[in-house]
Amino acid sequence: MNTTMPPVQPGRRAAPPRSLLMFGAVLAAAGLAAFLAGLFSPHPQRAWQAFLVNFLLWSAMAQGAVLFAALTHTVKARWTGPLSGLAEAFAGFFPLSFVCFLVLLLGKDHLFPWLHEDLHGKEIWLNIPFLFTRDGIGFLILYGLGWAYLSQDLKLKLGASGPGGGLRRLLAGRIPQSDAEIQRVQSRKSLWGGLYCFAYALVLSLIGFDLVMSMDPHWVSTLFGAYQFVKAFYVGLGALIILAAIIHLRRGSSAGIAAAHFHDVGKLFFAFCLLWADFFYVQLTVIWYGNIPEETSYVILRTLTPPWNALTWVVFIVCFVIPFVVLINRRVKTMPSAMIALCGMVILGIWLEHLLLLGPALNHAAAELPLGVTDGLVFIGFLGLMVLALACTLKTFPELLPPGSEETR
Repeated sequence: MNTTMPPVQPGRRAAPPRSLLMFGAVLAAAGLAAFLAGLFSPHPQRAWQAFLVNFLLWSAMAQGAVLFAALTHTVKARWTGPLSGLAEAFAGFFPLSFVCFLVLLLGKDHLFPWLHEDLHGKEIWLNIPFLFTRDGIGFLILYGLGWAYLSQDLKLKLGASGPGGGLRRLLAGRIPQSDAEIQRVQSRKSLWGGLYCFAYALVLSLIGFDLVMSMDPHWVSTLFGAYQFVKAFYVGLGALIILAAIIHLRRGSSAGIAAAHFHDVGKLFFAFCLLWADFFYVQLTVIWYGNIPEETSYVILRTLTPPWNALTWVVFIVCFVIPFVVLINRRVKTMPSAMIALCGMVILGIWLEHLLLLGPALNHAAAELPLGVTDGLVFIGFLGLMVLALACTLKTFPELLPPGSEETR
């Protein structure tokens, strides 16, 4: 059997229009301006809170989307079709995510309340140099594996057309020509994909412990790491569905994304909606039964104390109840417009969920939710960064797009 990849025909994959790059740049600039204005306001801690919440959300989104591609390849799923390439495009956000992680170091005095607390021996683990070193190494490993997986896939997708120049040649390197070379690339792709899946679970657990759970350093949950990487896959699937739906609505049937693709990924999204809710509930139940003051105080503050108790219900309804009721219907999963609205709502819900987890520790005795215009604009700014990352990645590597209409300029 000849497994040589056919050449990619030029002009057969529609690259993102330049207006999309401009749109992303405008959103990113608006978010940056709001963040800088917040830093010079009387309450700079609010700006840093918004930055951390959005860093965690949008990084998790990219990490979870790339996991979809790596995981479905590892388990040899055949139903993904053009969705795998679109999922791999989210790796373009990885460099921006790492830069944003380094920026967090500048706001350490506003972000880590345990810097001014007696940690009762936990100083060995909770200290700024060690925290940023281990988390930075974790991000470098995870993102490096993600790009290594992408490079092997690009070798196969570029085929006989050649890598081109610049970043394309750097990533793809020498294009395999013989069947034996293609098999070796396939094996390396499987290896990097499996390693990415493994690193994903470890690194996201570490980030959950260090950048979320440590904000209340005397609270412990052994399930919290798993909760973090399940949540990241949940929002990653949502972002992938939105991207696929936008391409489908823009290019119609020529996009190559069929109703069956939306239905299958919609079912997976529904499954992780249930799994997220299960983890959300199980953590609360175990802590409630254990009735240990160090653990229950964390839950009581967020579920029974104003203003956080109302936010808890909003998060639960938006991220579970509404998606559960809507996605029971088979037809909804195949409707791109409806799925854009639903997945966008879930992403907003997870954004609020990050605020629920971090807000009480960063806003002691708050009488109202620490949510304002700055938070919304920083969210829009990170949306702009994601748009820029996806647009640049898909413009550089149009092979990640499904074959379709003539290239749009």
